[in-house]
Amino acid sequence: MCMSSCLKSTTVPVFANETDHLALLDFKNRITQDPLQIMSSWNNSYHFCNWLGVTCGPSNKRVMVLNLKTKKLSGSIPPSIGNLTYLTGINLENNSFYGEIPQEVGRLLHLQHLNLSWNSISGQIPTNLSYCSQLRVLDATYNNLIGPIPRHLSSLSKLVKLELAVNNLTRNIPAWIGNFSSLHSLSLARNNFQGSIPIELGRLPGLGFFQLSLNYLSGTIPPQIYNISSIYFFSVTLNRLHGSLPPDVGLTLPNLQQFYCAANSFTGPIPLSFSNASQLQILSLTRNGITGTVPQNLASLQGMVSLYFEENRLGYGKDGDLNFLSFLANCTSLKVLCFGFNYFGGLLPNSIANLSTQLNTLTMAGNMIRGDIPFGIGNLFNLNLLVLNGNYLGGTLPHVLGKLQKLNELYLNNNKFSGPIPSSLGNLTTLTKLYMEENRFEGKIPLSLGNLQNLLLLNLCCNNLIGTIPKQVIGLSSLSISLDMSHNFLIGALPFEVGNLIHLTELDLSNNRLLGKIPTTLESCLSLERLYLEGNSFQGAIPQSLEKLRGLEEIDLSRNNFSGNIPKFLIKLVALKHLNISYNNLEGKVPSEGIFANGSEISIFGNNKLCGGVQELLLPTCTRKTPASSRKLHALKIVIPITGMVIFVLVLLYFFPTCFIVRNSRERSLTTSSFEDRKLRVSYAELLKSTNGFSENNLIGSGSFGSVYKGVLSENGAIVAIKVLNLQQKGASKSFITECNALRSIRHRNLLKIISACSSIDHEGKDFKSLIFEFMCNGSLEQWLHSKNDEQHQSKRLRFIQRLNIAVNVACALEYLHRHCQTPIVHCDLKPSNILLDEDMVAHVGDFGLVNFLFEASNNPSKSQSLSVGLKGSIGYIPPEYGMGGQVSTLGDIYSYGILLLEMFIGKRPIDEMFKDGLSIHKFVAMASLEHVMDIVDPSMFFEEDEENANDDIGERQIIKEDPYVHVSSRIKECLISVFQIGLLCSKTSPDERIPTNVVVNEMNAIRDKFLKLEKENRRRRG
Repeated sequence: MCMSSCLKSTTVPVFANETDHLALLDFKNRITQDPLQIMSSWNNSYHFCNWLGVTCGPSNKRVMVLNLKTKKLSGSIPPSIGNLTYLTGINLENNSFYGEIPQEVGRLLHLQHLNLSWNSISGQIPTNLSYCSQLRVLDATYNNLIGPIPRHLSSLSKLVKLELAVNNLTRNIPAWIGNFSSLHSLSLARNNFQGSIPIELGRLPGLGFFQLSLNYLSGTIPPQIYNISSIYFFSVTLNRLHGSLPPDVGLTLPNLQQFYCAANSFTGPIPLSFSNASQLQILSLTRNGITGTVPQNLASLQGMVSLYFEENRLGYGKDGDLNFLSFLANCTSLKVLCFGFNYFGGLLPNSIANLSTQLNTLTMAGNMIRGDIPFGIGNLFNLNLLVLNGNYLGGTLPHVLGKLQKLNELYLNNNKFSGPIPSSLGNLTTLTKLYMEENRFEGKIPLSLGNLQNLLLLNLCCNNLIGTIPKQVIGLSSLSISLDMSHNFLIGALPFEVGNLIHLTELDLSNNRLLGKIPTTLESCLSLERLYLEGNSFQGAIPQSLEKLRGLEEIDLSRNNFSGNIPKFLIKLVALKHLNISYNNLEGKVPSEGIFANGSEISIFGNNKLCGGVQELLLPTCTRKTPASSRKLHALKIVIPITGMVIFVLVLLYFFPTCFIVRNSRERSLTTSSFEDRKLRVSYAELLKSTNGFSENNLIGSGSFGSVYKGVLSENGAIVAIKVLNLQQKGASKSFITECNALRSIRHRNLLKIISACSSIDHEGKDFKSLIFEFMCNGSLEQWLHSKNDEQHQSKRLRFIQRLNIAVNVACALEYLHRHCQTPIVHCDLKPSNILLDEDMVAHVGDFGLVNFLFEASNNPSKSQSLSVGLKGSIGYIPPEYGMGGQVSTLGDIYSYGILLLEMFIGKRPIDEMFKDGLSIHKFVAMASLEHVMDIVDPSMFFEEDEENANDDIGERQIIKEDPYVHVSSRIKECLISVFQIGLLCSKTSPDERIPTNVVVNEMNAIRDKFLKLEKENRRRRG
């Protein structure tokens, strides 16, 4: 007993300093999570100098270093840490500490290193930190710090590393940072700093690491910074900087290893002097306005690893633009080469085969590259990502693509590839995404695609594929993002193996020739959110098995042969947002619950035996069925009157032909064959009734060839727009035929949908021709851009994002007409009054009375010959070459689009009275400098803010009302500049200088995506 007590007393440590001991225990008490049990060693069984993470001085036994890096700890930093007065280093990196940095840290006069990075620390940087005069390293990267960098920190004269990246610090970057003459690492990225980069930062002679990315900095980069020869890492990505890169940048920064200037507004060429920075490994200039070509002398940088030149204006759209690829073969360490979304033209050179075999990323989307893919591409066997979409590449795919067995993603979409899909693609077993849509592939879907057991997404949409759907492909259980085989010529039944798609989110088999019943195995696809089967010949009842797919948000079963009643389980799909079952053979009562309670979320047109439903559907009231015995009793009463009516109708048909008994074979082909897939047939009498005798109250617009009326068809209650041709007007009949021929074969979400046509005689015996369209409840873009100043129209104001969405919609419609119709179509009359807006403000291009069909004369569709030439279009939107007798081309539509784009964002018509004496809308915008772009925009787009912005900082809504530009200049100006640049490029006088539709679509989508990303980030910062 005595022996054990004596032993115990000798193991109890004698604490050298009780102050340090108590401070550490207080720190321990603040720890709320400790999964690695680090704090278990902090007990009285050991001297605190032996606790994990604690280092003491050898003689005085005072705590000198507290190092708990990456220990998965959670908790707050106590004020008592200021009692550890001998501390020289604190490292809490990569934990989950929260709360504020205590002011008591300022009592640590010996502190040299403070690393709080990768935590959740909030509040402001304490001003008392300035008393830590020995501090050399301050790293608080990846936290939630707010406010400005305190002025008091300017006294930290020994600081060599200041890293405050990824916080919410605000205001300007302090100029006094330039006084830290010993600083060699400065990182302030991903904050909310604004204003210009202080010129004083150029006084940091030893600076090596310079990072200001992801802020809101504007202006130019001070040239003094380019003269800091010690810089090896330079990054100002994602700011609002502009100007050109200095020609001698590679000479003044000889130690440069990584240079990032992406996502700004830099212009001018790529400096040739980069080749003098012999250690350069990464050069990133993505998303700027860089022009010219890629310098061939970059090939001298044999240590180059990554080149990022995407989304600029490099290239001239001509042969030889890609010659630089031949020289880059000398860069034997090259792993990443990205030059998508530029203006590179010409053939893809065979020299691509000589690029570094270490290359893992090659992107060249959204250019004007034509010709075949060289067979030598098979040499790049380490490729993980190959992006070729949005070009003019054609021919058949080389089978050597199957050699790229490390590919994860392959983008071949939006080109002109033809021939069969090579079976060798089945060798790409690591592939996760395969995009092949919108080409001209033909033949059957190769069975070998079923070998792609890691595939998450497969898109074969909009090709000429035939045959049945291989069960090996439809049964790929790895597919989870999307499977799209729509708009092909696939036949047969949907294989039962579709049930293997248990992880799939989207299935699109629309617009094929599939038939039979939907297999019950589809019920296994429990992750399905979007199901598109429209435009096929599926039959039978809508399967009850779909009831199990509780996550379905969109279902489109329209234009099939489904029959029977609307199943009640559709009411129970609480996630369902849109249901389209139009143009089937459904019958019975339409439910009024669930999704059916909102008529705007469902579409049921073309099912003539439906009744009931909510009032806005305008369906007839359901009647009770007559019992069988009663039907027998009244049989004679029914048969006799019906017989009489049939005889009466036959007499009428003999003497008075209806709308669809037309008088010549040409018109018959237009009204029946042209719209053979439209189930609705409408007579003149029906149109007369639906418009109240073509009442002026129903008139919603008029044009050069006729008037448009709003009508309600009695057959199904559909609200439609009825375009009645004024046949007295010269060219009206031809316009009717042209529009019918155009609309018979085109179908796109951003084109106005035609329902039917009527060619007959009216009640006065005169010729009558009309087209019946889907009604657009928000009218035309013209009405919104140039609304009247009366009370009725004062609410018609389009916000910036709405205009941006409409611009993208119209560009997509044009791209479809120009590039994806069997015969390219030129609209010839693109203007605001021909752009209609639906209830969701989605734009639909209409009025195809002046279209031209093009026959390809070369590989360049923009050079196609037209069936007819002449002055086509509306004044202000007509391209100059048409006025000089030039041929109609797709580039003419591009000109009209460019004018439309400028009009949408400055709010002035191209024929406005201000545009005279040689001043055009194009010149007016071109004359505005980048700094004064806000002076020419339409201010009305900034006055109406969403309710979600009601609590913006510093009373933002009130500021907008007083001066809208105070707010938008920081959030929208950059996007507006990009929009105007696209508009100016499209409306160039010379057709050869205009950009093609696919580039327009890519650019406009990029602008919108950037804006939405900024908006999302802005909301996130507001909390």
